Amino acid sequence: MHRFPAAGETSRWPVACRCDGRPNRQGRTGLQEEMNTMTLDLKTYAKQVRVTDGVFGTVLQEQGLLAPGRCAEALNSENPVAVGLVAHSYVQAGADVIMTNSLMAHRFGLEPYDLEEQAGELAEAAARIACKAVEGSETKVFGSFGPTGKIVMTCEMESGEIEAAFAETASGLVAGGAQAIVLETFNELTEVYLALKAVRSVCDLPVIVSMAFAYGPDKTATMMGNTPADLSALAATHGAAAVGANCGVGPDVAVKITELLRATTDLPIWIKPNAGLPEFKDGVTSFPMGPDEFASYVQPLIDAGANFIGGCCGCGPEHIRKIRDVVGARGQ
Repeated sequence: MHRFPAAGETSRWPVACRCDGRPNRQGRTGLQEEMNTMTLDLKTYAKQVRVTDGVFGTVLQEQGLLAPGRCAEALNSENPVAVGLVAHSYVQAGADVIMTNSLMAHRFGLEPYDLEEQAGELAEAAARIACKAVEGSETKVFGSFGPTGKIVMTCEMESGEIEAAFAETASGLVAGGAQAIVLETFNELTEVYLALKAVRSVCDLPVIVSMAFAYGPDKTATMMGNTPADLSALAATHGAAAVGANCGVGPDVAVKITELLRATTDLPIWIKPNAGLPEFKDGVTSFPMGPDEFASYVQPLIDAGANFIGGCCGCGPEHIRKIRDVVGARGQ
């Protein structure tokens, strides 16, 4: 079991600096203060099963707006209308929660495209686009971002540098109107800790911590060997509002991962599996599981303890519509 500093203990990692010029927790902007007065109680909200969204990249690629190897987050400024239409399609499909087009909207994710100086702006734009897409509905907007793509335990970078980058992105998401923050697709528990710490340095919004479990004999460990129990322990120690799993596997394996999470936490569980395992043909990656087959796992996921259910790679609006049908049939 991994051990992280408890509240009040001194961390062995340096405190992240703020790199976007905005006030820290001791001097928040007016928007941040307003958001804090309306903080979503995630545990209460999750008392009924909530339908989340699919992904932006899948739909944008299908529409020919995102070529392989291009930066999806750049479209937040280059083509915000297209991004907004994808977000709105998930609202129309029945999502209770949509996320932001900001998976790699941090300095590390944007550096290969020479966009690292726009990290905060692209994150804020992502949140504003999503907030506009949900106008007139009860759908919530959760801002999200993923890992750096580096292995933190090798000390390739200073932890303070990582925290500062994550804080910059979180600040942008908060400024854009996000109602919660999702740390998604993480593979290393240490990096989840740094990301959670960074978010906490800029806001008090609920934070969902979600890892990609896809390794080990039963595919319930991360690439770095972390388990659902490890994630639950970190969440309990450091005040995450929910735990979860996304990407990595299809909904069949996600049922087992959900069971393992539920056995180790009473927090809400966030589940967004892929549409099956990827297939590679003619240089193109696709995910074979259609909306009906995907939706056939919704009830088993609910039985296993999932509170939020959506889709990751390969999942579009029709997958979400089918999830809504199953959840709606339960009277929710």
